[in-house]
Amino acid sequence: MDMDTVISAGANLINVGVLAAVLAFLLYRPVRDILRKRTERIQGQLAQAEDDMAKAELLRQEYELKLGEISREREEILGEARKNAAETSRRLIAEAKKEADSLRERAAANVELEWERAENGMRTAIIEISAVMAEKFVTLAINKETHDRLFAETMSDLEDVTWRD
Repeated sequence: MDMDTVISAGANLINVGVLAAVLAFLLYRPVRDILRKRTERIQGQLAQAEDDMAKAELLRQEYELKLGEISREREEILGEARKNAAETSRRLIAEAKKEADSLRERAAANVELEWERAENGMRTAIIEISAVMAEKFVTLAINKETHDRLFAETMSDLEDVTWRD
């Protein structure tokens, strides 16, 4: 094993570490920001719906005090308005939950994919380092006669092997 191999292996390890850190930095924040912005937008919509409901309640109370008695037609209209507001609120909440779940699933899938890529890179680096270490060990452990005998056996075995594309 020469110094270039050691330097190359070290550079590969550093590259894998830097790549993992850069990917984590680049992917984690945007996904977190998207989820945060979506949560803020949903909270804003919920607050707006609550404000709208509070305003509607205040208007209803003012009309009750001013008019004293509400006609049946007006009750039907207010009942329909409440029903529509509740339905709209439920629909908005359901849509927001679906979108949040979808974003969460995509983020989890992206994190899992990047994790697998990082693991595969680390496995490759470990295999390369193990091969280099084994080569060095074998080089130190085998004398010239044993080396020549093993080389001859391997070459005869390789002549018998059919290579695949």
